[in-house]
Amino acid sequence: MLIAGPNLTTDRVLSIDAIRPGEVLRFTDAHVAPGGKGVNVARAARALGIPAHVVVLAAGRTGRAVAELLDDEGLGATAIPMSGEVRAAVIIVEHGGRITVLNEPGPEISAAEWSRYAAAVTAAIRGSGHSDAGAKLLVCSGSVPPGAPPHAYAELVKAAHGASMSALVDASGPVLEAALAAGPDYVSPSLSEAEGVLYGRAGQEVEAGAPDARERSIEAARGIAERGARTALVTAGAAGVAAATREQSLWMAAPRVAARNPIGAGDAFVANFAGAVEREQSLEGALAAGVAAGAASAETPLPGRPDPSRVQELLPQLAVQRFWKTSG
Repeated sequence: MLIAGPNLTTDRVLSIDAIRPGEVLRFTDAHVAPGGKGVNVARAARALGIPAHVVVLAAGRTGRAVAELLDDEGLGATAIPMSGEVRAAVIIVEHGGRITVLNEPGPEISAAEWSRYAAAVTAAIRGSGHSDAGAKLLVCSGSVPPGAPPHAYAELVKAAHGASMSALVDASGPVLEAALAAGPDYVSPSLSEAEGVLYGRAGQEVEAGAPDARERSIEAARGIAERGARTALVTAGAAGVAAATREQSLWMAAPRVAARNPIGAGDAFVANFAGAVEREQSLEGALAAGVAAGAASAETPLPGRPDPSRVQELLPQLAVQRFWKTSG
C-alpha cells in the first residue's frame, strides 16, 4: 500500500506511576520514535508482513533527523522537506492504565510546500500504477498540517482513482468532509469524528460495554456512506467497528483483550484492513483482519507493533452481524 501521512511527529512514550499536576515528575521509562498516524500505519503493516511505503513531510532539522530514524527502523519512506520543525507528541502511560496524549499543532505549511508534497504522492501513485507489484491502495492517514487546503485528501483520492488505484481516507473534520465529495472507496473515522461530520459537533466516544455502541456506529457509518464513501468504516474503540455501503451494514464486535496502550490501535486496524483489501479479501474478511490487528496492537506498550501470531489467535473469535438495507 501507499500511505500519505503528511503530519510527521516524534513520539515520546513515557511511563509513570501517576500524573500529579504541579509537581516535578520523574518517568520510569521513555521511548522515542517517529510517529504520526501514517507512520503508525506503515509500522503496523511492516510488522504484519504487508508491503507499504509512506510519504511524509519532514520539517526542518528535526525532520531530517526523524527521516533518518525512519530509515534506521526499516520503514519505506519518502520525506519531503518543509519549513519549521517537526511537531512532538507525548504519550503518558500511567501504571494504572490511564493514557494522556499531548499533541503539538506542528508548523504551518505554505501553498507551495503542500503542492510539492501532493506532487510527490501523485508521482508515487503513478509509479505504482506502472508496476505489477505496485500498491493497489492509497491510504490518506491522519491530520494535515495547519495551512493545508481542506481538499488536501480529496485531490489525492482523485489522483488515485485516475491511476485505477483505490483510496482509503482516515481523517476528520473539514478534510474528511471534503474527501467524501471525491468518492473514496473507504473511509475510517472514529465514532466521534464521524458524528462531527454528520452533526456539526464532535460526539462522545463509547465504552466497550455501552448499550448504544453498535447502534450509534452503524447509524454513523450509514450517514457517512450516504455522504459519498463507497464503504464507510466507523471505529468505536474497544466496542468494535461498523461498516456500511449503500446496500448493507455490518457490525463486528472487538474481542476482549487486556489493553496496555490503545494509541495506534486504529492505525493497526487500517493497516491490516488495507492489506486484506489489496489481497482482494471480502469486506467481512478485511474487517476481521483489521479488528484483530487493532486488538493485538492495544495489547502492546508501543503504538503500531501488533504481533502477527496474536492477530491469528484473535481471528477465530470474531463474527460479523449483517443488516440489509430495506426500502422505504
